[in-house]
Amino acid sequence: MSPATHPIAARLEALVGGDAKLLATVMGLPLVDGIFPALVLAGALDGPLNVLQVGLLVFGGSATVAVVLAEMDGTRRETVTTVAAVGIGIVALATVEAALAPTIESVLDIATFERAAALVVLAVAAKTASARVGEYLPRPAVVVGLGLLVSLDLSDPRFEVVLEPELVAAAAAAAAVGAGFALAVAVAGPHLRRRMDVDRFRFGSAVALGLLALSILGLQVGSAPLAVVGVAALFALEPGCADDCPDEPTRDSTAHAEAAD
Repeated sequence: MSPATHPIAARLEALVGGDAKLLATVMGLPLVDGIFPALVLAGALDGPLNVLQVGLLVFGGSATVAVVLAEMDGTRRETVTTVAAVGIGIVALATVEAALAPTIESVLDIATFERAAALVVLAVAAKTASARVGEYLPRPAVVVGLGLLVSLDLSDPRFEVVLEPELVAAAAAAAAVGAGFALAVAVAGPHLRRRMDVDRFRFGSAVALGLLALSILGLQVGSAPLAVVGVAALFALEPGCADDCPDEPTRDSTAHAEAAD
């Protein structure tokens, strides 16, 4: 199994070196590209269920799984320590961005911006599903930037500094969920490397991200994204693969990647 089988992880692996840097880049990309702030502004963190979904799909997800299992080849203690350190940084940055988001919201037409946020999530879902499709799609940062531009509401221009502690706490919780997910994968890494087909999981994650985008647009999907992730994780596991066939998931993963392309 290699991050080369995951479109997003493969692209980032070519840009950064080192397992810790790669993991930080993968988990921090939603913060840098503006995906997470867009979700915060779109109200995607309203309620514990939404916090859990955003944490698992945005900060966790298949790219994080691919990096932890394929790139982090140290001892379990070293891997867990690295993942924990990266997770702390992700939580801190997510908290800062959530603290600034309400101030930006005061000059935006949120109804318009929600559509841009949904498009961003759909673009990430497409990139996750297929590297070839992702080549024809704009970067999430471009979509977020255009969304901010068309959502500017200058009819009553007021730039007010707003602080919403509940929103900040929800953002920190979402990032903590993603960090906790990565930590759980690191702890179970020796077993998952032999028994998990990451390609199956990433396709399920792509579908779940698509459902998350629909929920941002106002469609009632309930806990469907979480259910899809759970089913994808279940089907990605190959419990029959014992210690004497450690390379089987790698071959399956490569075959799925070639079929996807």
